[in-house]
Amino acid sequence: ESVRLTFAEDAYKTIATKAIQRKTGARGLRSIMESILLDTMFDLPSMAGVDEVVISGEVAEGRTSPLLSYAEKRSGESA
Repeated sequence: ESVRLTFAEDAYKTIATKAIQRKTGARGLRSIMESILLDTMFDLPSMAGVDEVVISGEVAEGRTSPLLSYAEKRSGESA
């Protein structure tokens, strides 16, 4: 989808902590990442203009949705 995926430092720590708590190590990271990104991966193809998805610690904890950043429209572009 040509969308940047950005993780805040606290998201890395939260994700690593979850993997340690589950005692799954690196293999569990995939499951954790899928649970964090599932809704976004499903919704993103139908969302126009999204340039970046930002994952914070709160997103990794499941307390909020990812921050979506939209590309600025250039003159001459239609909606």
